[in-house]
Amino acid sequence: MTPVLSPNTQAILLLTAPLIAGRGTVSSDLLSPGEYKRLARHLREIQRQPADLVSPDAAEILRACQPVIDENRLQKLLGRGFLLSQVIERWQARAIWVVSRADAEYPRRLKARLREDAPAVIYGCGDMGLLESGGLAVVGSRHVDDSLIDYTMAVGRLAARAGRTLVSGGAKGIDQAAMRGALEAGGKVSGVLADSLEKTAMNREHRNLLLDGQLVLISPYDPSAGFNVGHAMQRNKLIYALADTSLVVSSDLNKGGTWTGAVEQLDKLKFVPVFIRSTGEASAGLDGLRMKGALPWPNPQDVDSFEVVFNVAMTTPTASPQVGFTLFSNEEPSAADAKPKVPVPREAAPGLQAGSEPSVTIDVIPDAQTPAAASEELPPVTPEAVAPIDDAKESPQLGSTPSEVLFAAVRAAIQQLLSAPMKDVEVAAALDVSNAQAKTWLQRLVDEGVLEKQKKPAGYIVKQKRLFE
Repeated sequence: MTPVLSPNTQAILLLTAPLIAGRGTVSSDLLSPGEYKRLARHLREIQRQPADLVSPDAAEILRACQPVIDENRLQKLLGRGFLLSQVIERWQARAIWVVSRADAEYPRRLKARLREDAPAVIYGCGDMGLLESGGLAVVGSRHVDDSLIDYTMAVGRLAARAGRTLVSGGAKGIDQAAMRGALEAGGKVSGVLADSLEKTAMNREHRNLLLDGQLVLISPYDPSAGFNVGHAMQRNKLIYALADTSLVVSSDLNKGGTWTGAVEQLDKLKFVPVFIRSTGEASAGLDGLRMKGALPWPNPQDVDSFEVVFNVAMTTPTASPQVGFTLFSNEEPSAADAKPKVPVPREAAPGLQAGSEPSVTIDVIPDAQTPAAASEELPPVTPEAVAPIDDAKESPQLGSTPSEVLFAAVRAAIQQLLSAPMKDVEVAAALDVSNAQAKTWLQRLVDEGVLEKQKKPAGYIVKQKRLFE
């Protein structure tokens, strides 16, 4: 189903999008990401939103925005309504949908991980739900030999057999090989394009895959936009943000989009672990990434060994340096936007050295809107909300296995969350994991007697100790 463009999304498009229709010229007055950031922050301060700029009392609001963006410039951009209607008709005829950060349908992973760097608008075609499924990101160079193409296609096929979504960038070479391998094996693929979304979506080879829900294509750039090196560089962070773990098959050293994206992930973003190909011909670029902390790919040959890669992803500490997220802008968060943090015992966090801080935190990131109540945030986490648990469950022992250490942290985090009933999809959103993973954890805690699943109101909650129990 193609989402209907919300009033906020329409206003954001008028302000920031080129609205390329036919051979028309692109407005030179478009707001840059930085300018839109300032405008959105100002609108927030005066308790307005983008849709208000095209409301009956817009003139007063535009005057109030004069200190940030010239009023005449805003009026010129907002007056492109006819052009927008033409472009919307063109997109709808091609089953291209558009969502902005003001929409509940906006990809949760992008909103949660990129926060202030999340694109204001995302264009797409195909099943939007695939964007919430995580999976393996595979990236690499455009110009590679046949042996690396075969290797990458095999990785894609294995991801498909394991039921894991393949995430890549759609560029020729490694990206396309990974996606083709997964699709030919019946797997599902999320493609993050830097250009030509419309052309790619209309390709006969892709059309049935899009319609059948096997493929989704998205781009933060106009569907008709051509190739741009800067765009190709910027979209890399979206690929990593949508995945659970990643593999770099090939890379140049100190140059190129693959190198830049992987280094940004390793040094700054740290959304997911970065693996590098560990077999075949040596690569200076891959060696450079290894020196920066990338992990050797364990070369799984079957589904069980492939899943080990995702277990590593779950136990590798990753954190974004950014904090907070606001509804429709890149603005800095206010105190009210701060996300709750769940303390985790130091023993449950692999890699902390002696003398480090006694605890670490797991970010709990509520969606802008949850299925249970669109306007409600997740309940605050307080110490009083956590039911007593056995000493054996409170913290892992020195002899615990890695999986027990990990689950001790998960148990503590979930208990902090469930002071009030929450559905599995809400828990998944809060912990930024797949729905399937959240269900598995919740069921285990129900089996342990830590949680109970109630019917009214529906959801999971910490099981209260009863007298004589």
